[in-house]
Amino acid sequence: MTESSGFTRRHFLTVATAVTAGAGAAATAVPFVASFKPSARAQALGAPVERDVSKLEPGAMVKVEWRGKAVFILRRTEAMLDELNRIAELLADPNSEVADQQPNYAVNVWRSIRPEYLVVEGVCTHLGCAPTARFDLGAGDLGADWPGGFFCPCHGSKFDLAGRVFKSVPAPTNLKVPPHRYVNDTTILIGVDSGSV
Repeated sequence: MTESSGFTRRHFLTVATAVTAGAGAAATAVPFVASFKPSARAQALGAPVERDVSKLEPGAMVKVEWRGKAVFILRRTEAMLDELNRIAELLADPNSEVADQQPNYAVNVWRSIRPEYLVVEGVCTHLGCAPTARFDLGAGDLGADWPGGFFCPCHGSKFDLAGRVFKSVPAPTNLKVPPHRYVNDTTILIGVDSGSV
């Protein structure tokens, strides 16, 4: 390198040092920036869950996990649907007036998009215990007038076949209906509700 070209050894070392420092900074920044991305487990916990219900028999229920919570999908029979209208006077919130317990499309007697299928979080609204499915009518331990539904064994809260809470039990509100939609006639997507069918 000659002085006449204007590019001295000092310039070369300055440029080489700057390029090396830039490469080192980039190599250090990539893992640091990547650490801001949620882990695969964290992404899965918030991700929507798809469930095929084509093989779910009338009167049967399946549990799926969404955001670390159990979600019940119940395929109700005609007899189960008939019970929903019969027991309104026994319920604390028969018309689903507590707005944050369900999306707008589930503010109806069935608390669902389609009457046949109930999609509800399996978490008692009292202290977060897991209610059990008690679909047997007139269960001896729940009373002769028991219409079938969900019973929380922790403190005795009762919910009907639409997840509506009975009067005079510890749970203050109905079971929560998560956002969901139908992808097609037999597949439910839990976790998103835009474009509900």
